[in-house]
Amino acid sequence: MKIAVLKEQAAGEARVAATPETVKKFIGLGAQVAVEAGAGLTASVADADYAAAGASVADRAATVAGADIVLGVQGPDVASIAGANPGAWIVAGLNPFGERARVDAYAAAGYEALAMEFMPRITRAQSMDILSSQSNLSGYKAVLDAASEYGKAFPMMMTAAGTVSAARAFIMGVGVAGLQAIATARRLGAQVSATDVRAATKEQIESLGAKAIFVEKVAGIEGEGSGGYATEMSDEYKAAQAELISSHIAKQDIVITTALIPGRPAPRLITDAQIASMKPGSVIVDLAVEQGGNVEGAVAGEVVVRHGVKIVGHRNVPSRLATDTSALFSRNLFNFLSAFWDKEKGAPVLDEEIGNAIRLTQGGKVVNERLLG
Repeated sequence: MKIAVLKEQAAGEARVAATPETVKKFIGLGAQVAVEAGAGLTASVADADYAAAGASVADRAATVAGADIVLGVQGPDVASIAGANPGAWIVAGLNPFGERARVDAYAAAGYEALAMEFMPRITRAQSMDILSSQSNLSGYKAVLDAASEYGKAFPMMMTAAGTVSAARAFIMGVGVAGLQAIATARRLGAQVSATDVRAATKEQIESLGAKAIFVEKVAGIEGEGSGGYATEMSDEYKAAQAELISSHIAKQDIVITTALIPGRPAPRLITDAQIASMKPGSVIVDLAVEQGGNVEGAVAGEVVVRHGVKIVGHRNVPSRLATDTSALFSRNLFNFLSAFWDKEKGAPVLDEEIGNAIRLTQGGKVVNERLLG
């Protein structure tokens, strides 16, 4: 069983899909691990560290040749893995909706593509969940990015020259990223409030010491979707939410938006009129900018100014903390493969619950129901 670890080719991608820690663990299972030269450099991992862990380090062609499993952070182009064995597994974040042509190419080439972002949110798969591990650090980084762009201090400060008021931070969307953003903003000394379409998050918000901002007594709320993800709201709820948010957002210094719906464009949370109501010098960080954005006027890969408000739209925020996010991502991959490792076969064998959820292609066809509907 040969596992290949590739150097990421996507622009701006600094993460790597395995670390010396996970290389050792894979070898402990009986696998052979090959790492493409330079794969870990942008995540502060030297080739020598992989070699010391027991991996072979070579160019891409030699790394991929005869591979049974190819690991990546983002899905590799089919042409770049042509030397992998027939039926080889491609295990990565494959962006199945955004990169459908690449998924079709995996099928045509006979590879079995496993999309880690389709991992079901069940208890036994928590340690395999790349969305949660990467979102956690994204929420943290979003607050640091906001602090960097904000021209004032976060905490209240009592000085001989007078008092500096604490910044007001508002977190919109309380999933993994939002919860970490709340905790980080609180640690920095901001006055924090937060909102979400899922009523169940109110207790979580308050447990972190933030103020929960929720629409009350409105029928037709459908916010709790399958697997704990948010889903679409009723029109009545949207109207009530817009009114509440408009009055609240005008008083905020920092706003961080994190709302995503799997397989759909990011919901619009902040309009241009709401941005105009904010104080000049305020900062909005849109973590959903690559899926269309929660904020009107946000631009992927740029920091723009509208009505005196900075709107931060960094791409691939997890990659901005590549060393830590790589460590977590690589553990997710190891936890996944090791959980299904068959010692007699010397290879992982998936069960139906998780296998059917994440498998995109098999036997030359696209087989995932989410892509066939």
